[in-house]
Amino acid sequence: MIPDFGFEFQAMGTVCHLRLCAPGEAEAAASAQLAIDEVRRLEAKYSRYRPDSIVSRINASAGSGERIAVDPETAGLLGFADNLHEASEGRFDITSGILRRVWDFKAARVPSAEAVAALLPDVGWPLADWDGETLALQRPGMELDFGGFAKEYAADRAAATLHAAGIAGGTVNLGGDVSLVGPHPTGVPWKIGIAHPRRTGEVVASIDLAHGALATSGDYERSFEVDGHRYCHILDPRTGWPVTHWQSVSVVGPACLASGALTTIAMLMGDDAHAFLREQGVAFLTIDADGRLHREMPAVDLSAP
Repeated sequence: MIPDFGFEFQAMGTVCHLRLCAPGEAEAAASAQLAIDEVRRLEAKYSRYRPDSIVSRINASAGSGERIAVDPETAGLLGFADNLHEASEGRFDITSGILRRVWDFKAARVPSAEAVAALLPDVGWPLADWDGETLALQRPGMELDFGGFAKEYAADRAAATLHAAGIAGGTVNLGGDVSLVGPHPTGVPWKIGIAHPRRTGEVVASIDLAHGALATSGDYERSFEVDGHRYCHILDPRTGWPVTHWQSVSVVGPACLASGALTTIAMLMGDDAHAFLREQGVAFLTIDADGRLHREMPAVDLSAP
């Protein structure tokens, strides 16, 4: 029987875990390092905190009229974001990161309506002049932020790297966004837990997966409460204010990148989330603002929320 080995590391602002099946620990460790290197490559490439990243280069040129040429990998991600903006009717917008200038979740302070409104003219993917190869942010102060999908993309890339290295079975878990390398060699699927949105460290449900990916978005990851009202980091780019309808949304799909984007859009769609997810043909589990659990997902082991 081929054993499995676990590895933990920090990347993209979260705790990451790998579970890999390999003949021995040395083989597993070598493959794990390849996956870790791939995650950290993408973190460096798309971090808005690094002045040498492609995202920082694009942001620094905002309003200058300069067109920034991007490599094929980045072009693919920008094309993905472009398609999602259209499919979500503007809810998925990678220019909305500038809203963090007034939303300080560490300080737990609600900004004024005027402060939020002042940023909205600089939010809007149509203001990013994207031609498929080059991009120019038309207004000074605009920014791109890949935070809405970089981690999920990195999970997929790490899983692909492990598969190419000869790992037939395993999981890549980047802060709760999971991409499967493949089932355990015994044929047993992996049991993946879904975090409880109100009980830190607890699992609200678990699902058996052998292939594909699981992603979750929630109002608990970065949030605060004031006068009994919860404010979370998922902001509607059309209004600048946080979502309130769902505590969490989890989606199972063929890739973590797509699953993660769908969870974010669903969080932003309110009452229309279930209909939207059904149209996408994915399995999902949601928890509404009152803590009620809704699921259209096979083989889910549920605990009481």
